[in-house]
Amino acid sequence: MSDFPYHVAGGSFTAKPRAENLAELLHLSASSEDQRAVPVRGSRRRKLWDIPHKFHCPVIGVCFGVLELRTLMAKVMVFPRDSSDFLLHTTAVGACESRSRLAELLQKALEKRCQTIIRRFAQAKTADALLTCWRAAADHGNEIPAALWAAWTHPACDAELEQLIYGDIHMIQHQIGSSIRTDLTTLKNLKQENQLWRQQLAAAQAEIEALRCNRVRDTQGLEQRLGELQVELAGKDACIAKLNAELAKLRDSLPDLKDRQVLARRANDAEARASALLARVAEQQDELERQQDLSRHANETIRHLLAASDEVAEAPEAFNAPANLSGKCILCVGGRSGAVDAYRQIVEQRGGRFLHHDGGLEESLHRIDAALSAADLVVCQAGCISHNAYWRVKEQCKRSGKQCVFIKGAGVSSFGRVVSAACSTSESAGIVETHESSRVSC
Repeated sequence: MSDFPYHVAGGSFTAKPRAENLAELLHLSASSEDQRAVPVRGSRRRKLWDIPHKFHCPVIGVCFGVLELRTLMAKVMVFPRDSSDFLLHTTAVGACESRSRLAELLQKALEKRCQTIIRRFAQAKTADALLTCWRAAADHGNEIPAALWAAWTHPACDAELEQLIYGDIHMIQHQIGSSIRTDLTTLKNLKQENQLWRQQLAAAQAEIEALRCNRVRDTQGLEQRLGELQVELAGKDACIAKLNAELAKLRDSLPDLKDRQVLARRANDAEARASALLARVAEQQDELERQQDLSRHANETIRHLLAASDEVAEAPEAFNAPANLSGKCILCVGGRSGAVDAYRQIVEQRGGRFLHHDGGLEESLHRIDAALSAADLVVCQAGCISHNAYWRVKEQCKRSGKQCVFIKGAGVSSFGRVVSAACSTSESAGIVETHESSRVSC
């Protein structure tokens, strides 16, 4: 047996000078083959040198990268810098056959790196459960190195499971080799494509260079043209200065030019104001004609009301008779705001319901429609409402057939006589008008 226990393919390495007795450090056994043949069983996990020697190659090849393996081996042995990766791999595999310094270093590195997977695999208590964990990790892909170490060193890993895992990792390595060959083919194609793109890039760069040269020539031409325009602008500035001087002389020769300009502006402003005033006058005339029409109509209505009041004055006894509204609703439109309570008292004393609307003075005219629809009798005090409210009440009553009485005054007694008259004539077909009121047929 060689003095150097490392299994080196094609030679051996020199150990570091500080290692005086490598045999003592490695604790070589007289019967290493017997040790490999008898797997360690129990509750503790196996060490790297406890697993069968044929599994050391997959463990070293899968769990350690080339650079990492070279760094770890450099800590315990000296080897030439130009040593091949295969030589380092076989040396590390041979060192793991028994407990050596390199094997202990690799064991420590694997335990530190695979802690998470080892804890997960520790939950498996049988070989079947351990196989399930291994297959799940193998399907995941990224956990294969740690899962391989955790499975082969697990206490529940028997010879059959070891062989199954060995077959799986063997086929995975073949698949990886096939993938590498595919990747090499893809890489070759990519290199060819890259060469094509490089040629196209060179052509594009040549085209861009030609465009840049053209742009430089255009820029030079534009700069030359800019210089010419600047010279032309300077000539025009000189001409403008000359014309301004001549204009100043003309202004000096005409001292009242500014006054004439001011007068011209004022004349233009006056014409504009005159046009605006004419338009305003036309609008005022149209408004005046409309107000005159409304005034004539109001005068006719007043005359009609006065004539009706004279007719009613001939029979005053009809309004002094006792009256009963029998729950009818009386709507008062207009009137003095201070007399509204008195109006209400008159209606309620006669057994009716009272509603009031101020005729558009403060309340909205849109609210009068609802009040008109609920009223049985409408008392409209024509002298205390707006024209719009007057026509709105008249049209609504005519359209709906409501009984409507128009009063010229806004007194409480006048309102009472109208209510009494309405009560006394409620059974007749017509609408009676008092000496202070006028009826509108609806």
